[in-house]
Amino acid sequence: MKIIKHQAPVLFCTLVLSFIAATAHAAEDKHARNLAASCAACHGTNGNSVGGAPVLAGLDKAYFVSQMKDLKSGALPATVMNKHAKGYSDEEFELLGAFFSAQKHVAK
Repeated sequence: MKIIKHQAPVLFCTLVLSFIAATAHAAEDKHARNLAASCAACHGTNGNSVGGAPVLAGLDKAYFVSQMKDLKSGALPATVMNKHAKGYSDEEFELLGAFFSAQKHVAK
């Protein structure tokens, strides 16, 4: 394939933007994984609880985000999760929701 001179800048910009988007996505994934690590104590690795805490792996993202916002606001009563939820922003709820919804639910 022969690249015409005026196409080279467009191709270069496309490659740079693709790299930036991939880098941003990787950083977002890493941040989500780091956030989810604090949930593992009760909800298990990648949201696969082995105890009495709910399984988060495979949970619908919108449902997760809604539940977390309700916990944060106090609309959903809880013993400790309402306190944990207050430490997260709505953007972090979105990241966590995406992370947990992408995890495979492993049966006990």
